Amino acid sequence: MSEATSLGVQIDISDDVLRVVLDRPEALNSLTPDAVRSVIVALEAAAATDSVRAVLFASSGPDFCAGADVITSNSAATNRAVDEKPKVGSIQRRTAMQAHRLIEVISTIQVPVVCAIRGWAAGLGFQLALAADFTIASDTARFWEPFCPRGFTPDSGATWFLPRLVGVARAKELLMLGRELSGTEAAEWGLILRCVADEELDSESAALVADLASRATIALGLTKHCVNRSLVSGLTDAMASEVSALELSSRTADFREGLASFRDHRPPEYQGR
Repeated sequence: MSEATSLGVQIDISDDVLRVVLDRPEALNSLTPDAVRSVIVALEAAAATDSVRAVLFASSGPDFCAGADVITSNSAATNRAVDEKPKVGSIQRRTAMQAHRLIEVISTIQVPVVCAIRGWAAGLGFQLALAADFTIASDTARFWEPFCPRGFTPDSGATWFLPRLVGVARAKELLMLGRELSGTEAAEWGLILRCVADEELDSESAALVADLASRATIALGLTKHCVNRSLVSGLTDAMASEVSALELSSRTADFREGLASFRDHRPPEYQGR
């Protein structure tokens, strides 16, 4: 058993795809601090290699992820007795290096990230779906932000993603009133790519990941970078990013293959280089 598996996460690379399977169904696949760190390490390693061309987040059991394991985070994981008060700023320091770092890496890694959601995706689980480039949900999916309904405030990028994706009014409904969304509603609201029948989720997500892994990886990664930067920049800065990305992508072997395949009237065979 690998360390990651013992933490409730299966991580492997095959067919140019990094697969992260949340595997702690008895706890609704909630993520402990150590599990989060193991995923961060895997993603950071993938970002530094040419062998990974796509990432898939999936889960075992009926639910995707109930969020961060708050009990473990606030007791055993910090080596404190349950009734012992943490140091001032403890949450601020730990969250920045755990859940927030995970969302940041997913958002910035220059390979496409796919999320396959069934059952509950709450809190951090919801934000994983929002941070991914493409999220496909089962018709069993339930998206929920439990923060305000449980007396605390959102984290892991919820207040950044939701207003941009669904507008301020709906973001406040989700965050402040705790509105739950079905997979169908999440697709209708534009939060995810699409919702499919539960029995189709695995095949649909596998097909999308395989498709992405066969495309021009550098061009995809640079386009992702430009789109994400455009959310916090003006038109002039966005076009400057596009020019830089174009300069880089036009120097790749995949660009030359794309031109050759167009000339030869055949499908391109990209190598991700």
